[in-house]
Amino acid sequence: MREGPGRLLVTLYGVFTVGAASRSVYQLSTRFEEAPLAYLLSAAAALVYAFITVSLVRGGERARRAARAACAAELAGVLTVGTWTLADPSAFPDATVWSDYGMGYLFLPLILPVTGLLWLRRSRAGARER
Repeated sequence: MREGPGRLLVTLYGVFTVGAASRSVYQLSTRFEEAPLAYLLSAAAALVYAFITVSLVRGGERARRAARAACAAELAGVLTVGTWTLADPSAFPDATVWSDYGMGYLFLPLILPVTGLLWLRRSRAGARER
């Protein structure tokens, strides 16, 4: 994870951690009553991003399994929230990181977990061949 595409993946997850965390802290502290569900989901996304970032940086098989599980949970969250925001827009008076499958973030919240799962699978296969 410390070189090539793995480094880019760690960097993107780090950026998303900071972005989602700062956005949710601001929204939760200043506008919580406007859209509590949306702001809490953004905070949850920030926690998931942080966990994945730390797991990818730590390395090792245990961290790899944790990152894989977190990427799968993130993907499930993006798909669930993305579908929910399209099916019932009134449930989300303000957007979350995962709204509309991450459209406000160039769909990176949808692309990142898929890429993370593929990279974790590929990098593990490469490690076994060595």
